Amino acid sequence: MAAEGGLVEVRVEVVPPWPFRLRGGSPDGLFRRRGPAVQRLVHVGDEPVLVGAVQPRDDLVVFGARARTSPAAREGLRRLRFATGVDEDHRAFHERFRRDPVIGRAVRELPHLRVWRRPDPFEALAWAVCEQLIEFSRAVVIQRRLIAALGRRCPDSGLRDAPTAAVLAAQAPARLASFDLAGHRAITLRRVALEVARGRVDLSAPDHEAGWRRLRRIPGVGAWTLEMLALQGQGRYDHVPAADLGYLKLVGRLVTGNPRARADEAEVRGFFERYGEFKGLAGEHLRAAGARGWLPAAPVRA
Repeated sequence: MAAEGGLVEVRVEVVPPWPFRLRGGSPDGLFRRRGPAVQRLVHVGDEPVLVGAVQPRDDLVVFGARARTSPAAREGLRRLRFATGVDEDHRAFHERFRRDPVIGRAVRELPHLRVWRRPDPFEALAWAVCEQLIEFSRAVVIQRRLIAALGRRCPDSGLRDAPTAAVLAAQAPARLASFDLAGHRAITLRRVALEVARGRVDLSAPDHEAGWRRLRRIPGVGAWTLEMLALQGQGRYDHVPAADLGYLKLVGRLVTGNPRARADEAEVRGFFERYGEFKGLAGEHLRAAGARGWLPAAPVRA
């Protein structure tokens, strides 16, 4: 641990327990690739923390954090390690599904594959609301506008953090809609932000289901939104966003052999049951297999 200019810097060397590859930047611009390093601005309470990681070799990843206090720097490191999945050992998943007729090749050839996660669960929830029922590219534009207008910026690095629940809760729905959110979706985003900002929903509490039940009462929050929160914000591989358009297309093609077919949500859920507690991770491998032309041509039993 070193101090410079009144800041505390913490560095940790991590040996991944399973093949790992550091990803680049994110479409919303929150994660930035700068040379060999990935950087991100997070906040622990009101304290800004600049975190980053570099992978000098396959079996070593170096994480660093800079903040005013040591506890904030260490919490920032914890969040970045969660987001990257560097500490995860996928050995059990690999052993069970490396010969799976659908995702087996992706499991064998892409052992480093991880779910893209968010360092803060509210960020995952807010972004899921933004991505409801629209093209991903359009959702990214909305997210970038929210970040630019309502996020917090580090003047030294130029990095920005996503808007907090308190900031989004304080906005009028019309203000949120001005970023191209549909009017009803702007209301949903403000309502979920209010629940979190006022402490009625604790997204970091061990009992995730209690928070989900309260959020589910909000009009506009359905299974897909909560499953995106679970998978990308809370590390729950036992959940898969079954209503995702990508999965409706992939599973439709798999069970019928028709590349234009679409499954319904129930069929997608039934398909992923075979992957048990690894549904979400299997979904990431299914996407990768589909993108690389590795899916079987013959229909697969649902």
